[in-house]
Amino acid sequence: MSALAIISIIGLAMVAVPTTIALVNIGRLHRTPRSEDCRESDVLVSCCIPARNEEQNLEACIQSLLAGGHERMEILVYDDESTDGTSEILARLAAEDERIRPVQTHPLPAGWNGKQHACQRMGEAARGDWVLFTDADVRFERNWLKRTLEAVHSRPRLGLLSAFPRELTRSIGEALYVPMIHVLLLSYLPMGGMRKTLQPAASAGCGQFLFARRTAWEESGGHAAFPDSMHDGIKMPRAIRIAGWQTDLVDGTDLCHCRMYHGFMESFRGFAKNGYEGLGSIWILLLITVIHLIGHLLPFAVLIWCLATGTWLEVATPISIASIGLMLVLRITIAIRYHQAVIGVPLHPIAVLATTTMQWWSLHLHRRGTRSWRGRTTSAAS
Repeated sequence: MSALAIISIIGLAMVAVPTTIALVNIGRLHRTPRSEDCRESDVLVSCCIPARNEEQNLEACIQSLLAGGHERMEILVYDDESTDGTSEILARLAAEDERIRPVQTHPLPAGWNGKQHACQRMGEAARGDWVLFTDADVRFERNWLKRTLEAVHSRPRLGLLSAFPRELTRSIGEALYVPMIHVLLLSYLPMGGMRKTLQPAASAGCGQFLFARRTAWEESGGHAAFPDSMHDGIKMPRAIRIAGWQTDLVDGTDLCHCRMYHGFMESFRGFAKNGYEGLGSIWILLLITVIHLIGHLLPFAVLIWCLATGTWLEVATPISIASIGLMLVLRITIAIRYHQAVIGVPLHPIAVLATTTMQWWSLHLHRRGTRSWRGRTTSAAS
């Protein structure tokens, strides 16, 4: 048996195992209860929005939050030194609705980045029993809060519920990167195991929707536990688990939606700012790179070579076709389940290459020690 055949068989295993994990996970990444199945609650909820130059997003985000189907809520907004019309919009909205509260802005302390500092200030000012940390570019579906409260009901040790929104993509560049969030999450994090342990490394979350029990957030140190991090979606679940609380993850496809980035370069820069931090280890990055190269890219290279030369390799060719078939099954299933752009399916090998390149560039930024986002340069988190 040739070396290429052996490598192709190894590559098939590298695709088959994560694909199996992902298909099982899809059935375990539950959605929140339907609104008609939800009971009434008198819990006070604080919704926190860090806003830096968000004049295009802020009002729509707040209006969607207010349609959550639960009256006892407040919305806190931290205007993080905006230079556009964010301040004026916030002042007008706060004057129109007493549930909207601007939080006093403070100079950014050393060792903090803007988002974590804003969230810490809002968390300290919040009055609610539960606190939602979200982003201004997220749009919430009707009755989102009623459904979320039902999902955490009767779970006294649950400290955090996070959700992955339906991620919108309106360009090929966005469709390369954004759907890979679900591909990586579902392929490498067994949901059943995540819920059976309090190990911090087994947790996951999404910074666009972090619904924290106030007591758990305070006991974990709040955002002060990771002041310079660019990845609160990873850091907050870990901090809350370290404090002894449970965390969970749900499918937020019908709970909220978001267009994270606009175009290829903004997507690349956006994911590169925290891509390596999300992995947390050079060894994990190396392992995923090997899986991507051998499992996801080599089969396409073999098939293209066979088609170009008219050659049929007795073992490598059918194995490569099987690997590609598994990849397509995975991507089609994820695209249908999470309402992703179909164009991402045939672009899978390019998406894998683009994502792997981004992760290594993120490592470079991490080692360089500085990262820039929204016009502000910060030191890299350890």
